[in-house]
Amino acid sequence: MKSSDMTSWKKKAVTGILASLAMLLSMIPAWGGDLQGDLIIFHAGSLTIPFRQISEAFMAANPGVQILREAAGSRTCARKITDLGKPCDVMASADYTVIDNLLIPDFADWNIAFATNEMAIMYRPDSAFADEITSGNWPEILLRRGVRYGHSDPDADPCGYRSQLTWQLAERYYRIPGLYRDLRRNCPPRNIRPKETDLIALLESGELDYLFIYRSIARQHNMPYVALPDEINLKSAALADVYSQVSIRISGKKPGEFVTKTGRPMVYGITVCKNAPNRKVAEAFVAFLIGPEGRKIMQANGQPPIFPPRATGRVERMAPPLAALVRR
Repeated sequence: MKSSDMTSWKKKAVTGILASLAMLLSMIPAWGGDLQGDLIIFHAGSLTIPFRQISEAFMAANPGVQILREAAGSRTCARKITDLGKPCDVMASADYTVIDNLLIPDFADWNIAFATNEMAIMYRPDSAFADEITSGNWPEILLRRGVRYGHSDPDADPCGYRSQLTWQLAERYYRIPGLYRDLRRNCPPRNIRPKETDLIALLESGELDYLFIYRSIARQHNMPYVALPDEINLKSAALADVYSQVSIRISGKKPGEFVTKTGRPMVYGITVCKNAPNRKVAEAFVAFLIGPEGRKIMQANGQPPIFPPRATGRVERMAPPLAALVRR
């Protein structure tokens, strides 16, 4: 057997072992005993539908647990923990770097990368020029007189700064000098809201024609959308070098501080807070999420799971059954 074949065989074997272990753990009815109490989850708005479904499945398997979910922009979720001191068990972000940058090491020990997504342009069947827009001409369509489009707030929500990175990449990809500047100039503050899901009502009511949002949300709401080229949609790991050529400055941990967000492939992250009121249930929920049933729900909602999920930080502080489900 060739060395390359042996390496491929080993990788498949490890993946198979992890899949079997995940399946076995998912069949254990309790996490070292009956799970009880409230579980508080802060999560990105784009996780609202899959996390509702996963929560329902988890509670059905654990009747003693009541899950309380709060959806907001990922950075807003993190600041509820860091600035407001709100109790939280599980924090799930649309951008795993939010956990790295705002929660670790003071408020969390580790971070699990568990799913992916991509940018798209959602619209209504009766949006202006809906019968003309394509993945090739959308810059020209959006800049026509009277066309209204929006995005979420880059300082509050990863979808917001990803929209700006997409615009910058589009300027390069379509070779339209000044496109990023023109798109910003024609998108007034009233078309920008704290998180991407806040804008759906504006789109549905006709106040907006187009919305830069995750493709999964358009699919979940059965709305038409423009699928963007991989070179600009922040989907492909193979195009990481292309994405890294653009960046945007957003607010930092403290007032007056700023951080630079560089383009990179989309990866969702999840963690359990250091002061989680119900740590045992929190870690069991994360194990359920990255297990077979959770992955199935994420896939069905257009947010492909990462398998095996990747963990960073102080993984040794995870409960051993959870640590066994991740790679480092």
